[in-house]
Amino acid sequence: MTMQTKIPCVMMRGGTSRGPFFLASDLPADPARRDEVLLAAMGSPHSYQVDGIGGATPFTSKVAIISPSRRPGIDVDYLFAQVLVNERMVDTRPNCGNILGAVGPFAIDAGLVPAQGDETTVRIFNVNTQAEVHAIVQTPGGSVTYSGDAAIDGVPGTAAPVKLNFRSAIGSITGKLLPTGRPLDVIDGIEVSCVDVAMPMVLFSATQLGKTGHESAEELDADTALIARMEAIRRKAGELMGLGDVSGSVVPKIGLLAEPQHGGTISSRYFVPYSCHRAHAVTGALCVASACAVPGTIASRLSGLDSAPPQGVVRIEHPSGTISIDLDVDLVSATPVIRRAAVIRTARRLFEGSVLIPSEVWQDG
Repeated sequence: MTMQTKIPCVMMRGGTSRGPFFLASDLPADPARRDEVLLAAMGSPHSYQVDGIGGATPFTSKVAIISPSRRPGIDVDYLFAQVLVNERMVDTRPNCGNILGAVGPFAIDAGLVPAQGDETTVRIFNVNTQAEVHAIVQTPGGSVTYSGDAAIDGVPGTAAPVKLNFRSAIGSITGKLLPTGRPLDVIDGIEVSCVDVAMPMVLFSATQLGKTGHESAEELDADTALIARMEAIRRKAGELMGLGDVSGSVVPKIGLLAEPQHGGTISSRYFVPYSCHRAHAVTGALCVASACAVPGTIASRLSGLDSAPPQGVVRIEHPSGTISIDLDVDLVSATPVIRRAAVIRTARRLFEGSVLIPSEVWQDG
């Protein structure tokens, strides 16, 4: 009988995403072996991830790896891993702001951070992007509560709010707010804006690609010609952004933008990058909101804020509703700065136990 290796695991929903959370000490230290373990755990590559615990979509094939931090002023380190569904690949280049919403509650539940009063601030270092994020978690009675009256579009019901404040998000991977040095580029005859705040993105105006920008995610996914055209431009944009060949990477992401229809600031369809998000990624929302504050970008033009960069709440319409980003920024000076980029997410602990993987993949000990 083939033996299997047990690895402690907690499945959590963070925002509009879901995935297993591991302590780094419970996984192989070697990144290549760790990635093999994650592929086996999630059941990739397979369109249904039938031999693992993945949810067979990019939004439910995500992993968080948490460890106590040795960095001054930081509580925990958080490494995000996107496990591709149909490819034998684990991408640790991007961050995920939705999964990030569950990092603070997980860290407190795991005993990595002590609860402090009715609210506990967990200082998180995202290893992927080298960014610091503060999560304010509800801890009445000295323990995490997941019950509350906060609602976010894309998730049924209500839950306790988790407030996320991104402290350092400019140039998350490229090191630059505008990786090409310009707010607007033309690639294959299409205008794009390449912006890097929390997540490098290539921003399109939907009308330039024959869309309204208000289509459903399912409608956009069904347009294979659109997906192929955007992907061709994304790859060329990746080169211009200094990211090299991005054909095997989920970074940069794609934003298909339009003027708002429901009283928001701007409308966005977020691609990850080969399918449209049913709601919107938090990191992508931070990037789109910040792009509205950079004169000359497609986002600032479509939002009507080209001459008056926003301060305060930027409301981004997406297929499931809206996501709001509270901005206090200066992105027009020689040294751009984000003083506050805050968003509210919710989280829930779904199950806890062990995930089993074949011992031939990894035999712990």
